[in-house]
Amino acid sequence: MLDVTRLRVLVAVARHGSVTAAAHALNYAQPSVSHHLARLEAETGTKLIQKAGRGIRLTDAGRLLAERAGEIIGRLDAAENELAAYSGLRAGRLRLAAFPSARRTIVASAAAQQDPHHPPG
Repeated sequence: MLDVTRLRVLVAVARHGSVTAAAHALNYAQPSVSHHLARLEAETGTKLIQKAGRGIRLTDAGRLLAERAGEIIGRLDAAENELAAYSGLRAGRLRLAAFPSARRTIVASAAAQQDPHHPPG
């Protein structure tokens, strides 16, 4: 069975393009990301990443698994959100998608104004 944490790491590497950027995005240490990738390769018995100059890139199998993992993680996140809404839980993780220009202006301003101790509702 595939480990969800390792799948999240693979998706982060695919999304951010490097182990370092993925580690930063996940708030992990770089060796931890490398360890998760190595364990995922061992679990699958498939080479998922390969060295490319000073960095890495996903193999065809790595891209395939990252794409499917993104779908799986999306479904898991949706299930958690639906269950939280069903249970009346009003706290959780918020993910925003925006164009870079909006992220720097509108989203940053809105996030700065949000009081984490008094969520809207």
